[in-house]
Amino acid sequence: MTSTDEAPSATAGREAPSTGVTGVTGGMFRAAVTLHTVVVFGQPVFAGVYLSGDIGGLGLHALGADAASFLGLAQAIVGVTYSVRQRVWWPALTSLLLVAAESVQYVAGMDGALWLHLPLGVSLIAGLAVLFTVAWTRPLRGRGRGGSDA
Repeated sequence: MTSTDEAPSATAGREAPSTGVTGVTGGMFRAAVTLHTVVVFGQPVFAGVYLSGDIGGLGLHALGADAASFLGLAQAIVGVTYSVRQRVWWPALTSLLLVAAESVQYVAGMDGALWLHLPLGVSLIAGLAVLFTVAWTRPLRGRGRGGSDA
């Protein structure tokens, strides 16, 4: 039996040390960003194969564009879910901006507007590299409901 006079523990009210992920949606966000980044980083390789004279590279580049678009949408869904649950808005905002830019790039590539397609592709790779770094180096924590993300 404890008395009501006891001083609170030194650790009472403090969070446990973070491992960097606040549950399932934080891990899902990291996984989505990682897969999306890997696929997008493959796109210049496939374009280079095509530009070096192998016509099959264009088919791989188109397939990679479809995969990148799908993974971008998946990342946006997970990012919005994480943001809503944790009340931290940067994952949703960055993911939605990347999807918008990726959509413009996809259309520019299909229309042959290389003046837009190439610099936007470089920007997307840079943006995903930064997002990947932030997602894996920052603790994905927020003010979750009840402190649980499961």
